Amino acid sequence: MVRPKYEYGEAVRVVRNVRNDGTFPGMATGELLMRRGSVGYVRDVGTFLQDQIIYSVDFLDSGRVVGCREEELQPADAPWTPSRFESRERVVVNCPLSVAGQVVIAQGSRGEVLRVVRDEEQETVSYQVIFGERVLQVPEGVLAVDEEAGGEDDG
Repeated sequence: MVRPKYEYGEAVRVVRNVRNDGTFPGMATGELLMRRGSVGYVRDVGTFLQDQIIYSVDFLDSGRVVGCREEELQPADAPWTPSRFESRERVVVNCPLSVAGQVVIAQGSRGEVLRVVRDEEQETVSYQVIFGERVLQVPEGVLAVDEEAGGEDDG
């Protein structure tokens, strides 16, 4: 039996943008429901396919109750450093990137964020980004939204 990590009434924060998967009435599939970093309160706990816990989270500021998976949540009082991008977002570098003094990624190169790396002590964010076949960990300041990929900065 799967045990819930969060209890009724507990304050939680969504750690990534939550979009409508088609189950939220009155909004288009793919539309942004809650922005990462938003805080809400667990209203109900249920399961999906008997092995996934789904929390109904009441986001009082927006007046929405949204279903969230456990991996999308953290305690509201846990350290949180906001990020501009999240995994699977398409980005472009605004300067050349080098390794050991050798430019390996040209300015304007496009990539995809694989992972957000938060350093809560330093309050900084960096990203593991794949550029072709090469993965680099880069600071947030060298990345921009890839407008050609239809990216949006909803962060």
